[in-house]
Amino acid sequence: MREKGRGRGSFTPGRALGLCGAFLVLLLAAFVVAVCFGDQPISLHAAFFGKPTSKDAIIFWSLRLPRALLAAIVGAGLAASGVTLQGVLRNPLADPFVLGVSGGAALGATVALAVGFATVGEVAPGLGGGLARLSAPALFAFVGAVAAMLFVLVASQGHGGRAPYAALLTGVVFNAFASAAITLVKTLSDPDRLGEILYWLAGALGYERIHTLVLSALLQVVALGVMLALSGRLNLLTLGDDDAASLGVSVAWTRRLLLLAASASVAGAVALSGLIGFVGLIVPHVLRLAFGPDQRLLVPLSALGGAAFLMLADLLARLAFPLFGAEPPVGVVTALLGGPLFLALLYRRGQLTAA
Repeated sequence: MREKGRGRGSFTPGRALGLCGAFLVLLLAAFVVAVCFGDQPISLHAAFFGKPTSKDAIIFWSLRLPRALLAAIVGAGLAASGVTLQGVLRNPLADPFVLGVSGGAALGATVALAVGFATVGEVAPGLGGGLARLSAPALFAFVGAVAAMLFVLVASQGHGGRAPYAALLTGVVFNAFASAAITLVKTLSDPDRLGEILYWLAGALGYERIHTLVLSALLQVVALGVMLALSGRLNLLTLGDDDAASLGVSVAWTRRLLLLAASASVAGAVALSGLIGFVGLIVPHVLRLAFGPDQRLLVPLSALGGAAFLMLADLLARLAFPLFGAEPPVGVVTALLGGPLFLALLYRRGQLTAA
């Protein structure tokens, strides 16, 4: 049964451009708020036009800007992959972590932190330059996420119309295995390193170097481009494999590409931020209830909305520093915001669908 909601309308290029423009303005507003406020408010005018050595300029260029850009990149990837997976798997509860990608990333990062690897140079002493300074936990997380993604994709092949359910069940089983392995590693880890592991698993945004942000942004642009290009076919996939095939969609190939793009997006995001939940679940559902189920509209709006949501959630985490004497992980903030909001949506609408 298709969901009922207001604010729907047929897809037109003009409507899509208008909504994307409005969400872009929202994203820019969230960016301005995120970089201006925090434990120490700053002036953008002073940061841009004042002395480079001024307090406002140092805070903006060295701290606020890299962190806001990272939040935008991660939020866009998580939300866009969430809405894509909900359509591909035809499951409204699917989120970016359902395919085992999060389990692989968490296991990889946990191993790196438990061993004590901080940079790639410590893992491969022969490397030099910028590669040696890359974060070892991020690299291990990305490798683990990619390995999990490939495992799930291979395991779900050959199941025909049951492929979405095979991928979903394989991901759930792999996440359970990864969780057990992480528990074992934590049990055997040095107590001094256990705090780092727990903080990473809770989901946190740091201050990445510019080349890391550029590489991450390029990965997300490619993945989002694939999801957007196939969003029209994804609309047909939600009708069922037989109906989609009768309308000319190469079902297996389209599903494989979408799963690959969504998983790559999640891998790139999780490698830099840890496990930040609810972004890929809440943002797509709010937008679907507001604007309808057309994936051609939901994919770009979810990317923009997810970026704005995570930037503002990170701002709340930074503002909480004086209250707690420490900055809570942003994953805790998104869970505290997303959990009650999801329940409110569920009981207000009666049901949520991915179609």
